[in-house]
Amino acid sequence: MNEKPEVAPEDDLPEQLRIRRGKRAAIIERGGEAYPVAVPRTKTLKAIREENTGLDVDVATGKTESVAGRVIFKRDTGKLCFATLREGDGTELQTMFSLDKVGEESLGLWKSEIDLGDHVSVTGEVITSKRGELSILASDWQLASKSLRPLPVEHKPLSEETRVRMRYVDLIVRPEARSNARLRPQVMRQLRESFTNRDYIEVETPMLQVMHGGAAARPFKTYSNAYDMDLYMRIAPELFLKRCVVGGLERVFEINRNFRNEGADSSHSPEFAMIEGYQAYGDWETMATLTRDLIQESAMAVFGSHVVTHHDGRQLDLGGKWREASLYDLISEGVGTEVTAQTSYDELKTLATKLGMKIDPKWITGKLAEEIFEHVTEGQLNEPIFVRGYPVDTSPLVRSHRSIPGIVEKWDLYVEGFELATGYSELIDPVIQRERLVEQASLGAKGDVEAMPLDEDFLRAMEYAMPPMGGFGMGVDRLLMALTGLGIRETILFPLVKPEEN
Repeated sequence: MNEKPEVAPEDDLPEQLRIRRGKRAAIIERGGEAYPVAVPRTKTLKAIREENTGLDVDVATGKTESVAGRVIFKRDTGKLCFATLREGDGTELQTMFSLDKVGEESLGLWKSEIDLGDHVSVTGEVITSKRGELSILASDWQLASKSLRPLPVEHKPLSEETRVRMRYVDLIVRPEARSNARLRPQVMRQLRESFTNRDYIEVETPMLQVMHGGAAARPFKTYSNAYDMDLYMRIAPELFLKRCVVGGLERVFEINRNFRNEGADSSHSPEFAMIEGYQAYGDWETMATLTRDLIQESAMAVFGSHVVTHHDGRQLDLGGKWREASLYDLISEGVGTEVTAQTSYDELKTLATKLGMKIDPKWITGKLAEEIFEHVTEGQLNEPIFVRGYPVDTSPLVRSHRSIPGIVEKWDLYVEGFELATGYSELIDPVIQRERLVEQASLGAKGDVEAMPLDEDFLRAMEYAMPPMGGFGMGVDRLLMALTGLGIRETILFPLVKPEEN
């Protein structure tokens, strides 16, 4: 026998919820509809405002329209009632309900049945009030959807946890939330336009993969009943995009969802959006220029300037040519002694100990160097900067530097203290790539959960001759962070949150 889900008894509900459920029941009992399939709507509130600008005070236009929106303000006073409706884009419009226009019964029902948060349709003449406010003078109205929960009190801001957990409420009450939601598609459109203008092809690659690869990250594991096999959620699309380039799609990009079974903080989310691109006959310099152009063009599309204004009023200049610095030079400055790619593990360990760092015994030499870099530069890399020249042993898919031993042609772009993008001259020699992936597999066998597996099909693709190429990856959520100054949970519309405790 199936157990029915527990439902709170009516008596256990808060008073406001009981009152609103009572109104819903009363509407149905009198033969009305609390949730009709359709209501009259001839124009949006925005269209009404745009078509009736500059009207004088106390004007009757003679135009009758039907509008719809959520009731966000309501004042019931005798024979004349006022309400403000708001639609999805944030446009608001006053509606007026007079006894002589709608009749006593209709006005009574408006007063008794309609609450803040309800969706309503109002039909009437477009006028301006005696105070000059553009309004709809109602001749009829209809409930479109009854809200069974009251809206939050306006002067009590929602906590961040509530905003994230109940984004639908956040979007109702906070203009910034609606603005942030609309910012993302603006940026996406511009990114796609920027790639199209450079003759890139947008492709789609699998989210479910037989083996994970393309990044040093811990994957989410799942299972396919149809194939009777374990699968992994994508951590990066890199290896499939490179297959595209082998096949002759010389400039490809993908805007994709990635999943990494790692920590979550102000700049990390287990599920996130990334954009990756690969260009035959390019290199890390080509991709640095492309990345800068993409970011600057996105800023221009949203703000009309390379100087972006953050949510707290701070400004960040993304214009011009950005600073570049060597990873090992920055480490050397931070620790006060010269550090190079040839510095031994023991020497790095001594430096890290002096800095008070906690060292993971699984870290290899390059990983320890990168951790020291992050420690000594924390809070400093705020203006855009390309940090160049990473260790070979942490970059198994990247070409060795053409003149400096021990490093690869890889840069990371830092903005506002976090890594925004990364770019490479890609490794295209299948023999060296096999050696690198064998090393990764051995690290995995020793317990490194972020190590890459040996992907024989990818190596086979490389053996059909992969042209010289540059590649890059950029977090879309992080790009929005750079443009707005918000944390990652505010740039993702519905970030992962733990279930509420009962």
